[in-house]
Amino acid sequence: MECKNDRSGNSVKDPGMGPRIVLNSYSGANIEGEAFVADHIFSYILQGKQDVWLADHKYAYREGDFRFFRRNQLTKYVKSTTDGSFRSIAVHIDQSTLREMSEQYGLKADGSFPPEVPILIQSDILLKGFVDSLVPYLQQQQQDERIVALKTRELVLLLIQHNPGFKNALFDFSEPGKIDLEAFMNSHYRYNVPMDRFAFLTGRSLSGFKRDFEKIYHISPSRWLVQKRLEAARFLIEERKEKPSDVYLDLGFEDLSHFSFAYKKAFGYAPNKKYS
Repeated sequence: MECKNDRSGNSVKDPGMGPRIVLNSYSGANIEGEAFVADHIFSYILQGKQDVWLADHKYAYREGDFRFFRRNQLTKYVKSTTDGSFRSIAVHIDQSTLREMSEQYGLKADGSFPPEVPILIQSDILLKGFVDSLVPYLQQQQQDERIVALKTRELVLLLIQHNPGFKNALFDFSEPGKIDLEAFMNSHYRYNVPMDRFAFLTGRSLSGFKRDFEKIYHISPSRWLVQKRLEAARFLIEERKEKPSDVYLDLGFEDLSHFSFAYKKAFGYAPNKKYS
């Protein structure tokens, strides 16, 4: 299971190994980060607000919102505190559980579902009751894996009862197919993920991804990403008058000094020179 760090320094684990129910709780400053959504996620905001970016689209959520995120997506997020805290409950619905339910109940995808965007779910008494029932378990130091598995199955059935269309998302076991590489990269270049993840999400092997990429751009993916991010940084700093320290993380650079070095090498002057 892959781990990434959000900008608070907290470890953020990519899901993908069995069902999980997580209480996300932060206090103090807002939290920014980036994650790969490996499993379907159902999430409920108990306190605070959250902005989520998928590709180059932003979605805003607040306390009391139920959300559903389809698997195999790159996301950026900002979790904003209310009265000093942010809290949410997330249920990670793994593929093994869904395959078992498909076999047991004969549940199959037989139609389409909205594209890869987060779904804002209309609240109802059953979903609210489900979330309320999770709180006592989340307050325990050690979760019972059997209860987690049962609650995850309960959620799947509740989602389908709430909207039968969820069946077409939950029980679609296909992996990403080969898609328009150029369009995908132009909307995802800000995401700081390994090259094999870009390859997977565009439906290619790593070697196939690199081969197709160089046919389009006549440059390696790693060099193109740096150039694309630097061009975006130059626009934000020189045209929008934003500070280098405010843009480098959002553009996929992990370190301000490395960003400044790359910027000066590309354009002949440090980013703070034009800003000042």
